[in-house]
Amino acid sequence: MEIVNVHASSRALTRIAVLTASAGLLTAGLLTGPASAAERSAQRPDTLAACAYYNGSALTVYGQRGDRVSQVQCLLANRRYLRWGEVTGYFGPKTLAAVKKFQSRQHLTANGKVDKKTWHALYYA
Repeated sequence: MEIVNVHASSRALTRIAVLTASAGLLTAGLLTGPASAAERSAQRPDTLAACAYYNGSALTVYGQRGDRVSQVQCLLANRRYLRWGEVTGYFGPKTLAAVKKFQSRQHLTANGKVDKKTWHALYYA
């Protein structure tokens, strides 16, 4: 009669499950950054990167830095108002111009300020 170490077998199965799930996420592009998504979008134009820097709607304006700005830039890059290399976390002149262009095309006041209406349009337009 063979004795099997159930604890070791359970750990091995858990490890295999985690590795398999991780491989699936990598394949789906969920664990990669915007640059990888941009490369894929060149092949498949309907592919968008997941923007997960910020999920609020606080006023975001020229000169600011941080996650809110990165979120705005990522959403604009998904819609091709910015290039992926311009997702820097700094709200500078290129981001300002992209925000104004986006606002204008969405029939919003094109003032370059990402307010609640602009946030809503970025997420749902």
